[in-house]
Amino acid sequence: MLKFEVIPVTPFAQNCSLIWCDETKQAAFVDPGGEPEKLKAALTRHGLSLQKIILTHGHLDHVGAADQLRRELGVPIEGPHQEDAFWLEMLPKQAQMFGFAHTDAFMPDRWLEQGEEVKVGNESLAVYFCPGHTPGHVILFSGSLQAAWVGDVLFAGSIGRTDFPRGDHATLIRSITETLLPLGDDVVFIPGHGPSSTFGRERVSNPYLTQPIW
Repeated sequence: MLKFEVIPVTPFAQNCSLIWCDETKQAAFVDPGGEPEKLKAALTRHGLSLQKIILTHGHLDHVGAADQLRRELGVPIEGPHQEDAFWLEMLPKQAQMFGFAHTDAFMPDRWLEQGEEVKVGNESLAVYFCPGHTPGHVILFSGSLQAAWVGDVLFAGSIGRTDFPRGDHATLIRSITETLLPLGDDVVFIPGHGPSSTFGRERVSNPYLTQPIW
């Protein structure tokens, strides 16, 4: 069975998720944006072995601790999609812009594509390509848990920003309506910031999804 704990990190209260296979005790961090000591303490608390790091997109508050954890714990980084390579190359500039400590540029060990799977122990997460917030954004879906990690694509009552370089509002809305919502109304999603919700709740109540698009 797949289990998870949401661990907010950074001044942006970014939802890093520690996910793990309860059978093997192998784990992954989804979007470790910062505070690596806090994240490693969670591994110890649950008695887990980190298997990999998974990134939904290349913004600093989602990737800031990834390379340090890779180096210290000897695990690979998987994701995002290669279209976000420029964001990872810009990490030093991102850190300067947002007042974070210097962060070196890095590349993952594996780019993720639509239709691929990411293994965590004996569990599998399906990869869906969901551009719009960034051009290389991916989300992760667990069919067994009926849960999705959606980064900054969708929030409870809101959607991701599209005013950053290569963001696009129409593309983001298409990603939500054509990729996320068809996964099912009962699916619980863990966003990059703020509380969880379900796709069904957002489909009928999220103002960005219910208002006409002119």
